[in-house]
Amino acid sequence: MRAPHNKLATVLLLLLAFCAHAAAQSLPAWLSENCAECEERMSERTGVYILEKGEESLIGRAWLTQNVAHTIDVQYFIWSTDNVGTLAAEQLLRAAERGIRVRVLVDDLLVDAQGKTLLLLSAHPNAEIRIYNPNISVGVNWWQRLKNAVTSFRMVNQRMHDKTAIFDGIAGITGGRNMADEYFDFNHTYNFRDRDVLLLGPAVSEMSENFEEFWNSPFVHSVEAILEDEGLGITADDVAQRTRELHAYATDPKNFDPQVRFAIVSAPRLFPGLLQAMSWEHVIFISDIPGKNKGDLGLSGGGESTQYLIDAVRNAESSILIQSPYLIMPEGGIELFEELVKRGVRIRISTNSLASTDNIQAFSGYHGQRHDLLEAGVELYEYKPHPAIKEELIDRYPQIAVNDPVFALHAKSMVIDDRTVFIGTFNLDPRSANLNTEVGMLADSAELARQLTASIERDIAPENSWRTTSEFNPDSVVSRGKRFRMWINRLLPLEPVL
Repeated sequence: MRAPHNKLATVLLLLLAFCAHAAAQSLPAWLSENCAECEERMSERTGVYILEKGEESLIGRAWLTQNVAHTIDVQYFIWSTDNVGTLAAEQLLRAAERGIRVRVLVDDLLVDAQGKTLLLLSAHPNAEIRIYNPNISVGVNWWQRLKNAVTSFRMVNQRMHDKTAIFDGIAGITGGRNMADEYFDFNHTYNFRDRDVLLLGPAVSEMSENFEEFWNSPFVHSVEAILEDEGLGITADDVAQRTRELHAYATDPKNFDPQVRFAIVSAPRLFPGLLQAMSWEHVIFISDIPGKNKGDLGLSGGGESTQYLIDAVRNAESSILIQSPYLIMPEGGIELFEELVKRGVRIRISTNSLASTDNIQAFSGYHGQRHDLLEAGVELYEYKPHPAIKEELIDRYPQIAVNDPVFALHAKSMVIDDRTVFIGTFNLDPRSANLNTEVGMLADSAELARQLTASIERDIAPENSWRTTSEFNPDSVVSRGKRFRMWINRLLPLEPVL
């Protein structure tokens, strides 16, 4: 495990210090005390609060983790061993130590923790870690990885892109953020403009049902089963030593950031206001089955989340506003957009520029379709790597300004006809449509639509994004080397897996 960076102190770290001096109040008790009407509202509708900033999203996760009474279930595509990921793991271990049942489900593709580290964290009787589709990283050597890539190409490319955190089955968070520094504005050089939603009510029950379906799926295996041989060498002393190391780091005062410390201490006073700001709506939690589809159509096949979103788009009457970091239209997508534009539907899409993107392969797919999208009548806005709103996006921006960090879009959101709202994990690309399992919230709400539209329209304002047209695109602002790499990727037959 890489050593966490001391200067990247997280709100999770600060929460531990705060709660060392104040007994935690359970989430159900806190809700009863601070939101008497919530129980009645939650019987029929779901409370929704959009988490626009990384810091507030991390504070929300931290506070809920500290105040659950029974269970925490988390599901992520990426759980990094950087500062945020390490301290999040410590926070969950601390919850397990006070009797909370903790279950962690992570996709195998980008796991960067060593096998022994996973086993040590999963050793507590109240904690369990399982891996989705382990054929690339956990317990797989180089030769096995190569064999799997050659003989089981679809299986290797079929990933669990879900991102959910569920607390006592009452509160849930879902959206674009993985568990790593750059998704919560704690990376000093590169941060994602991302978006989550905090949910209370019936939709959280749907999230829990989806989690159980994945947790018990044949695609999922415990780290103990995957790493059986390696686990034989782990002793109780090893577990105790690793636990002491995590707790020692997480309680070291030199890592505290005063500004974030104040935010954590203030969290209990701020949450009542958050509840008042919640919009109570009829919400559908959309998701896919483990494996996405039957797999008998190769790299195609669609999925339940794909069909939900296609139906929502097809029924548009006046406007569609989309934000997606990667924009490669699946088969038939451009034709559908062209048909909608001819019907009078205005379509605007916010996506990354070549200057801001973290994924040149994905951008190469978009580059090959950009002209066709414009010809279809779609308005395109490409995000600037240094938007004018950068100080508004991160509360603690002055502390990292000296590094002049790059910003990139990672939010996956949509507003249709100023009423239908989607926030989730689904990118507008073939991988999300056909291979990766995805989740998200779909709601019919004029208020949420107003909030989300205002946020995306701020992102596509001229000072924050370039308007790309048939006569202009911003590719020239990047180096020739990056443009050459993009051109090389365009020559490769990668579109079905982008």
